[in-house]
Amino acid sequence: MASTEYDHPYFTFGYHDSTRDTPLSDLQYGYLLNQGFNFALSPITNQHFRQRIFKLVEVHLKLLAKTKEKGTTIATGSSADPIIPPLTPEDTSLFPSQAVNTYTGCISPWIDLSSPNPIIANISRQVLNLEINYASFCGLRIVMIPPPERDGSRGAGNSGLARYARAVQEALTIGANMSFVVQMPMYREPGIDGGVETLSSLNAVSETPPAAKEIDIYTAWDSWNNVRSACNYNLRLFVALKIPKVMPEKALQDRWFSEPLMYLIYTPEIFQTNNTDNPSLSKHHQGMIFSYMKLKSTPGLLMWNAGPRVAHIQGDAESIIARGGFPPLSEATDGNEATSEEDDRPSPYVEYLRWVESRQPPLTIFESPMLTSFQDWLQSPLQPLSDNLESATYEVFEGDPVKYNQYEAATMEALIEWKKLKKPTSKKGVVIIAVAGSGRGPLVTRALKAAEYANVDVEVWAVEKNPNAYVYLLRQNQNVWGGRVKVIKTDMRHWKGPVISESADGPVYGKVDILISELLGSFGDNELSPECLDGIQHVMAPQGISIPSSYTAHFTPIASPKLHADILARSATDSNAFSTPWVVHLFSLDYNAQRVPDHPRIQEAWEFSHPIPASTLQGVEARRSGGVVGGGGGSMAGAAGANDHNSRFCHLSFHCRARGVTHGLAGYFESTLYESQVEETLGEKVEISTHPERIDEKSKDMISWFPIFFPLNQPLYFPADTELEVSMWRQTDDTRVWYEWLVEAWTWVGEKSRVKVGSSELCSSRKMACLM
Repeated sequence: MASTEYDHPYFTFGYHDSTRDTPLSDLQYGYLLNQGFNFALSPITNQHFRQRIFKLVEVHLKLLAKTKEKGTTIATGSSADPIIPPLTPEDTSLFPSQAVNTYTGCISPWIDLSSPNPIIANISRQVLNLEINYASFCGLRIVMIPPPERDGSRGAGNSGLARYARAVQEALTIGANMSFVVQMPMYREPGIDGGVETLSSLNAVSETPPAAKEIDIYTAWDSWNNVRSACNYNLRLFVALKIPKVMPEKALQDRWFSEPLMYLIYTPEIFQTNNTDNPSLSKHHQGMIFSYMKLKSTPGLLMWNAGPRVAHIQGDAESIIARGGFPPLSEATDGNEATSEEDDRPSPYVEYLRWVESRQPPLTIFESPMLTSFQDWLQSPLQPLSDNLESATYEVFEGDPVKYNQYEAATMEALIEWKKLKKPTSKKGVVIIAVAGSGRGPLVTRALKAAEYANVDVEVWAVEKNPNAYVYLLRQNQNVWGGRVKVIKTDMRHWKGPVISESADGPVYGKVDILISELLGSFGDNELSPECLDGIQHVMAPQGISIPSSYTAHFTPIASPKLHADILARSATDSNAFSTPWVVHLFSLDYNAQRVPDHPRIQEAWEFSHPIPASTLQGVEARRSGGVVGGGGGSMAGAAGANDHNSRFCHLSFHCRARGVTHGLAGYFESTLYESQVEETLGEKVEISTHPERIDEKSKDMISWFPIFFPLNQPLYFPADTELEVSMWRQTDDTRVWYEWLVEAWTWVGEKSRVKVGSSELCSSRKMACLM
């Protein structure tokens, strides 16, 4: 794909100076905007408020200690806890203004919501709620919360993390019109802490966990998962991810990629110094940025103590504007301080990241602006048999040349080999081609072109049930195809076949030599391609060819917090939200499974081939006509079982090395359009695929189909070294087709024994079944 100036997203820069306890002045903020910054963090309270709270807690802890010495017990965390008085003008420098709603409010970093001391945790929660209330009053729309000081898994971490999650959940309720960003490290780097003296420094008995011999890089993600789970995947809750100095394994980067990222935090410590004494980042850091910038909502790059200096920029912006505009920076300083070149120099870290911005690799077609707008956007699957599609829907399908190129190639190969093998035709002198479900006719056009290239005489029939598309086809036949096509308006399953001659008793119907269709859905068979092609098979000649000749469905368990949050929000008004297999351009996802021998990351569920054996078709007709009493084992209650041959079941095992959470199954398909029948090229295929690991090999840049997503009602958490076993059914009752799916988590407790550690509900799309 050619690179253009529109290929790459622009970086969005944020400014934060952790040493400031007052917001930027209008003049300073204007300077940052001129430097290319897009937003800034602002403290909500100041040092005066901090000193007041520290003193309050210190006095109270001393009182408790004295009381304990006298043998009197006071229940901590109850009525004995002090109540923080309201803010005063001395406690904050943040006030309502025109610019304030562009700031991200910064909750005081010295609170400790996860403190093992319930008094400190309670005071911290009060500070959080007080600052959120005031920030909301001032007009702030985004607030950032400091990270939990400790993770769970052992000791006081679990109870502290529960307190932290509960505090964030309460904050979401208090700031009902605000978004919240939780600071989280990508992983806990040994020897590196937040560098902030918190309220817990006043508590001498706080537990200090022993240093771990091995680094568990997933503990920080675990903490985030606990917090957002307690907040029920609230759509207003985001992550500000602190980038580490040493990048972790790609699996952890992918895990965070799937999360709702708002900011990436960059500190000076993570930059290296190159040969010219300028800052730089490793190739791994750059690759991570390039990857994250492909998201539809690109995260902002928050320069934490890595922005330009602004302290020297002083003055009253209102008086300056009144005098006719902003003066040079030298005039904006006070009279006792001169502006130095060092003060005026832009941040070298930002300059370097601007250079990185220009080095982004070209986007693929799936990352183009057009498809980026569809990232993780839920779409209901089509009901092609019960609904008549609109022209705009057909137009979207027709916008993909790759699919139609493959169909044309398959048709051309079939015609060339038909002639080479001297196969008999249903009508003397011509090969009869039928396009079943013609839509607006793109496959008809390609069939005619294929016949010209193959130098084979053909007779083309276009069969379409949509009365509106039928009108369009007639017009195409007049204006484009030159009357060479026979257009028929009927359900393909009820078509009697091509008319090969007329007699005194009426038309004489023949058979079809090559049947072409594009009935495939995101999962291959989910738009009733098997049922439709079974229904039209009665018009195919014994030697007839179906294009496609076969297709397979594939799936894999994935983590997609954004999709789960979206479906959860929809479920408030749509009771079938979790029963719907959604068509979605999956992007912000993390594959749960690893590639291991005999167990691929994405596995095949089942296959359909066409035409089906004549004996199967005879059995279908017998059941429909009442010739067989009762249905088969796969039929539902009250059904004749005529469609049982199209039911399917699979049970697949996926191996997961790292612990994680699964939100559902991502589904794909592959299809063989035509397989060579000539001896010298026997087995060569023309194929299409949406399989992420094979699409480039079989149908590169094909965008006609997005994947399908089968959601779980509740996220399923699983430990490390787990086997996720998925059972899936394709069910039918002769009038509808639907899917059922079940995910179970098993872990090994011995060489030959496993235990189940979790399971989803048996999920079903029966209420959203595809109607036959």
